[in-house]
Amino acid sequence: MENISAARQHLFAGLNDKLRHAGIIDIQFRRVACNNRGLTVNFHVEVGSNPNYLAVLVEYANKAGTVVQMDAMEANSGYWMPMRRSWGSIWRLDSYRPLRGPFSMRIRSENGRTLVANNVIPASWRPNTDYRSYVQFT
Repeated sequence: MENISAARQHLFAGLNDKLRHAGIIDIQFRRVACNNRGLTVNFHVEVGSNPNYLAVLVEYANKAGTVVQMDAMEANSGYWMPMRRSWGSIWRLDSYRPLRGPFSMRIRSENGRTLVANNVIPASWRPNTDYRSYVQFT
């Protein structure tokens, strides 16, 4: 809502879910580089995630540009599973079988840089929970 005046933002306060579910809405936005010094990349497991569906919001990927690819690796499998962009910075993994944590997450930014957060989402993960990594784009 950066391009909306403060007065108009006040009109829309608290209506995010209602507007999101209203149908097709034309939205204009521009990416603003973060400068959250000291913060590392955060992985928020979204509400609705379950053993066969993992949705993760990527937060605080400082100054690296948009995350263009995200992959997950189950506990010691050695195999990266590509995730699909759900919307915004939320990435999802659908599986025909239950997924097993802990999960390592690999993200690639639009500038081609890659970060790996090893075992960042524990085996006992829960929806609507944040899992802070120890990695950050520099």
